Amino acid sequence: MQLHSNIIGSGSPFIILHGFLGMGDNWKTLGKKFSDEGYEVHLVDQRNHGRSPHADAFDYEILTEDLKEYITSHHLSEVVLLGHSMGGKTAMMFASKYPELVSKLIVADISPRFYPVHHDTILEGLSQLDFSVISNRGEADEALSRYITDFGIRQFLLKNLYWKEKGQLALRLNLEALKANVGEVGEALPVHAKFEKDTLFLRGDRSEYISLQDEALIKAHFPKAQIETVSNAGHWLHAENPKEFFDDVVNFVG
Repeated sequence: MQLHSNIIGSGSPFIILHGFLGMGDNWKTLGKKFSDEGYEVHLVDQRNHGRSPHADAFDYEILTEDLKEYITSHHLSEVVLLGHSMGGKTAMMFASKYPELVSKLIVADISPRFYPVHHDTILEGLSQLDFSVISNRGEADEALSRYITDFGIRQFLLKNLYWKEKGQLALRLNLEALKANVGEVGEALPVHAKFEKDTLFLRGDRSEYISLQDEALIKAHFPKAQIETVSNAGHWLHAENPKEFFDDVVNFVG
């Protein structure tokens, strides 16, 4: 599968993988800043997200092979690989399977452990968007607000809206495939997976995705891992405190 990407700048390759229900465009502002540091930044849409192709199959093995195909087709090597949440799981799996292609790994607010399904309400809200009656973003936001009270999360989800044709809104996501495979998103990294190069885990100080109990597990899979905390930030740490997030990443890769 040929994944869609937005490539910014030139220099050493730096790939960013978004989280569940996101897209590469969520990272455009930070991507531009990373490119200013001398990187060719690839904002990649994972399958069933953004502008990448849709398919029924969806798990981390498949997402890893999609990324391998992307890196091969773009003739990349010595990649700096950054993934957030679901993208962090893909990045962990990829780095452990193809360590020769990755120079440094950055994982944003996700641990290698198993997470129970917790996106039910969001998926239900998205499923209830009726585009035969919803004609603008405001109406979509109002409909989503019955399921999701957090304005920021709704704005993040509504980035998936686009004009399928004149006067007809739709979602870019492959919602049916993501609902059918939502259990895959929380799957743990395989027990044997290991990446022995420099790795940075970043967690938000208000997030519960990486706990103190996770640190031993992280070190088992990633012996050279550093674990840093971004202040005044929850799970969307790169959006909530972009300056500290950026500085931490640049200090690590520099």
